[in-house]
Order: sequence, then structure tokens, then C-alpha cells
Amino acid sequence: MKKNLILLLTLSVIFASCKKETMKNTNTPPIAEKQSYTLEKHGDVRTDDYFWMRLTDEQKNAENKDEQTQKVYDYLNAENTYFEKATANTNEFEETLFQEMKGRIKEDDESVPYKNNGYYYITRFEIGQQYPIYSRKKGSLEAAEEILFNVNDEAKGHDYFQLGGLSVSRDNKLAAFAIDTVSRRQYVIQVKNLETGEIYKDKIENTTGGSVWANDNKTLFYTKKDPVTLRSSQIYKHVLGTDSSEDTLVFEEKDETFSAFVTKTKSNKYLVVGSYSTISTEYQVLNADTPNGTFSVIQPREDDLEYDIAHYKDHFYIKTNKDGATNFKIMKTPENKTTKENWVDVIPHREDTLLEDFSIFKDYLVLEERNNGLYKIRIKRWDDKDDYYLPFEEETYSAGVYSNPEFDTDVIRYSYNSMTTPNSVVDFNMSDKSKEIKKEREVLGGKFNKDNYTSKRLWVTARDGKKVVVSIVHRKDTKIDKNTPVLQYAYGSYGYTISDGFSTTRLSLLDRGFVYAIAHIRGGQYLGRDWYEDGKMLHKKNTFTDFIDCSKYLIENGYTSPEHLYAMGGSAGGLLMGAIVNMNPELYNGIIAAVPFVDVISTMIDDSIPLTTGEYNEWGNPNDKEYYDYIKSYSPYDQVEKKAYPNMLVTTGLHDSQVQYWEPAKWVAKLREYKTDDNLLFLHTNMEAGHGGASGRFNSLKETAKEYTFLLTLEDKLEK
Repeated sequence: MKKNLILLLTLSVIFASCKKETMKNTNTPPIAEKQSYTLEKHGDVRTDDYFWMRLTDEQKNAENKDEQTQKVYDYLNAENTYFEKATANTNEFEETLFQEMKGRIKEDDESVPYKNNGYYYITRFEIGQQYPIYSRKKGSLEAAEEILFNVNDEAKGHDYFQLGGLSVSRDNKLAAFAIDTVSRRQYVIQVKNLETGEIYKDKIENTTGGSVWANDNKTLFYTKKDPVTLRSSQIYKHVLGTDSSEDTLVFEEKDETFSAFVTKTKSNKYLVVGSYSTISTEYQVLNADTPNGTFSVIQPREDDLEYDIAHYKDHFYIKTNKDGATNFKIMKTPENKTTKENWVDVIPHREDTLLEDFSIFKDYLVLEERNNGLYKIRIKRWDDKDDYYLPFEEETYSAGVYSNPEFDTDVIRYSYNSMTTPNSVVDFNMSDKSKEIKKEREVLGGKFNKDNYTSKRLWVTARDGKKVVVSIVHRKDTKIDKNTPVLQYAYGSYGYTISDGFSTTRLSLLDRGFVYAIAHIRGGQYLGRDWYEDGKMLHKKNTFTDFIDCSKYLIENGYTSPEHLYAMGGSAGGLLMGAIVNMNPELYNGIIAAVPFVDVISTMIDDSIPLTTGEYNEWGNPNDKEYYDYIKSYSPYDQVEKKAYPNMLVTTGLHDSQVQYWEPAKWVAKLREYKTDDNLLFLHTNMEAGHGGASGRFNSLKETAKEYTFLLTLEDKLEK
């Protein structure tokens, strides 16, 4: 006991010294040069002193860097060096944390095999390897393994590597695949002969990565991106063995607020071209047996009409918001009469239930719903002889239906986990209602016991009276009071719902006394489609105030205090972080903003920036003065003021195609200029990655370890 006490006291002294040195280093951060640049819109004049940080792709990719490019690189590298030196005393702990996280992972792991068109497909990992091995077995799991791709071999020599878009031809002989070595999400599609191993000369550049085979096993449909804006706007047809320059343009989406994609129905009868914006969709179909035919439109696009399609027998089944079905309903229409006047209800609209998705089987319709925030799976026979929900018993959890490519089966595969329960993959027999757990995720290391943790939902009354859910998890032996560290996380945009799921990495915080909280704020769809609509466009500030009100609730109800409350969000969630630190910085001791979308008004007003025009229906079009004024009023970069800000770690990737690196870089430079405190402010740029961060399963853990080390340093928790 005495020995342990001495050790803890020694570690405390070491940590105090580390923290003092770190604080000392924060007095000499890199100071970005100021170059006045004027922007004007609607008579409003803004001065951006850090506009010079913006580089084009051509500048970044040039072998010889021009003066501006070199200046930007020098600044980003200086910030990285500052961060590395300022945190050098915690490197050993960061490595310990990484090894701890890595130690929970079963390195020689593999997915549950799924059957498709006569083959069982498997994704597996080998010990020490960063990337997966894709394989298959013909007919049964006892058959010989065929290696489709060993991504570890493919990734050699690349700082970043992503293989995706695997698409096997109907005759099972060919596989289209896509590679990104920049992290710009601009994929090169190639084709491999699965019988001989030969990689064909066919090479298609600047695509989304996804592709679809026609039923002739030689014609491939794919989506190209606009090289400047990166909008997915063109559908092409490629014939195997021809040069991609000869490919046929099948469809071009000319409306800049829409993007396009190509897919195939589960029945394999139809090729499908989809066009989508935030508030409208349109589909075209072509019989997959006749790839040289002409696509026909299901229902022409209309503002505020959204629909998705699936094919079954001689009908298309349609999930839609037609006729004011805010939470969506399912309708159907004959193959030869597809416009909306022919649609009839199959599953009616319900005010209290969001219909998220549906799957079609020979004898069953499977519905994925959300009611009162909780995910539900509903099984309904086509002959109406049975209609029931799968039983889920925990107070808060996450579940999901797999793609289930087999059509003629009574078995549906789904996943289940909660904030305290590791993921399970379950095969459920829809006929006899039996289930088989195919796999339970192992948490290695010998320390995890789910009975040591507890989770629940809190209902927070927001300032306008709406009830916001906060899902929390912590160890049962964690003392909850004003000294308890809490990490509050949220996203809150695009209708995306953050699931109440399990995380092995999160255990490193929970086991050190943290409470982890997910705020299901407006802008997501946790409480239905209206929950999303009330957190976008001219209602966007509800997203920010919901998060702040949840923070205040946690403080006022004794879960924590401002000295121990931390917040984290990425991308649009990074915008959330930027907004809350401008609005209520005093509530938080530390902030992690990952790839944050913080220069909102400048980005949304510049349609040459990738993905901007497709965002107008999410944030508003600032070419309209009403939206310009509203966006500017919360845009984090524009609202930085001379005041104290929390400790902050901001991360970005040089090749990010979704939130350009210069947004967080400019934001940090301006924060350094304006903030009146001595708190930590770090910018870390991954010079080899983009929006998704590092590739490889272990490299991503290193990034998480870096973020958690930042939090634990602030919380004086390094001694654990």
C-alpha cells in the first residue's frame, strides 16, 4: 500500500512537471502571417487575414512548390512541430494508450461469411497487418479459400491506401475494384480476373469507386467526379477491354445541387441511376440484360419529394415522403406504370415512427424503424400471416440490418450492440423465430467485463421546451459528482443519427473515470424526420443550443462541472464545436474539433470548392441575403472574438476533400490572434491523409490515442 502511494505521488510530480512545461510551450506557438484579403457580398465587407492559406490541388501536387505553397506548408509543419514538442512529455503515455487500445483487438480476426450467388465471402485480418484480406469459398465454408485481394500487399509503398468498391460479375469470374492512394476520395477503378489473378489494363480514373456490372459480365457502369468540385455528376458505361477514353456517357447530372450514383436492384433485374439532393431524389432504371438500352425515369424529380426504390416480382417498392409523409412510408407501383399517380400504400405513414430503411425477401418485408429514439426491426410476411418486432431489451442500444444479398431465404442477418455490450452478428430465422449468434466481438486484454459498466438515457429540456436525449455510459464504480470528467459528443447534421453503440477504444476513458455522453441534438433524426428539419437551414442554431443546454444540464444536475467537461465533434460536428466555443466557452475545459467545418460562409459562397452546391439545402444558399446573414451569424471563423477559449485540439488532413484543410488552419490562426487566455491551442495536420484520417486499422488507433492523451492530460489522469 505504501509502495503504491509513493508511486502515485511520484507520477503526480512528474505529471505536474509535464503540464507546467506544456503550458510554458504554449507561450511561443507559431504566429501566422497576416495578409489582408477583402470579401464582399450583399454589401457586407469581410476581411480575411488568412485567406492566403488556401491552395489549389495543382499547387499541392506540383513537384516544385511556388512561394505561396511553400509558405503554407511551412506554417502547417510549424504547427505540427509545435504540437509535437509541446506534448513530447506525454509521448510515452500516448504509446501506452495506443498499445492498450490495440491490445483489445483480436488481430487475427475475420467477418462472419455471407453468401452471394453461390459463394461465401469473408473479410479477415492477420496478426500485425494493417489491412484486410478479402477472400471467398465456393459452395460451402469447407471449400478451398480463394484470395481475392490481400490489401497489405497492395498498400506497400503508400503512405495512404484505401481499396474499396468491390463488385463481382454475375458469372463470378471478374471483380471490379477501386484504389485511392491520396485520401482525396478520387478512386481509380480496375478489373481483376478471379480465375487467373490477372489485373486487366482497363483503368478508369477520377471516380467515386463504386461500379456495377450488367448481366453480360463485360459491361461496367460507374460514376465520375467533376475534377474541380468533386461532385459525382456523370454516369459512364465501360466495355471490358476498351480504353476508358472511349467510354459512353450514359447520364450527366447538370443541376449543381444534385449528385448522381449507379447501383443495381437486389433482384439483379435492373441497373439503377440515382440523382439526389438534400430534399429531392430521382431514379432511372434499365434492364440489366440490355446494357445498351435507354434508362427510363421512375418519377421525375420534384422539390421536397424524396423516394428510394427496390424491385420485387413485377413491382417497384418505394420508400417516400409523398403526400406529407414526413417520417416516410412504403408504397408500390407496377414496373410499367411508375409515376407517382400509380403509387399505392403498403406501409402507411406514422407520426411517431421514422421509417429508416427496408429490405425485401421472397416471403418477407423487413422494416427498419425508429420510435422514441430507439431502433426497431419489424418482420412482415407478404401474405400478412405474421407481423412482429424483434425483441431488444436494453434501455439504449444500436442495431442494424446487414445488406442480406440472398433473396430466397428465411434468414435475416443483423447486428446488435449497446454502450456496454460488444457487437454481435445474429442470424434470425423469420419463419420459426429462432436465432443464432454467429459472432460476438471479443474484447481482449483480460480486463473487460460488461457488468462493470452502466448506461442510460437522460431527457433534457431545451430552452424552447423540446426534449433532447443524452445517452451516457460509465463504470458502475465511477463516482458521479462535480469532479467527474465527462466527454460530450455529438454530430447534429444531415439527418445522421449517432448510434448508442459499443467502442473498445472508449474503454480507455471509462476505465480512467470518464463519463461518455452522446447528445442526440436536432439536425440528426434520433427523434424523427422533424428532428432533422428543426436543425437545418434557418433552424441550424437549434443544433448548437441543444448541445449547450445538454452541457448545462450535466453541470446543473451534478454529473460534472465546467472544470471537468469536455466536448468533441468532427466535420459538421466540428462546426458544432466551433459554434459552442464562441457561444459558451466557459462551459468547457477542453475541446477536440476533428476536420471541423468552421469557415462556413466563405465555403458556402464559393461554388468552386468541392461539394458546396450540393449543400445548399442543408445550410442555405448564401447568395440569398437572408441565408447569408444567418450563416454568418454562427460561422465559427467569422464569430471569433477577443475572449477566453477552452483548451483545444484541432485536427485536419492536407488532402481532405470534404472540409478543406485551410478551414481549421485559418481558424486556429485567428484564435491565436484573438484569444485572451493561456489555454492550450493545438493544430495537427496529417500531411498524408484526408477527411477520414489515417488508413489502416492501427494508424487510426494512434490518432485516437493522441486525442485521448490530450483529454487525459487536461484531466490529470496520466497516472492510471
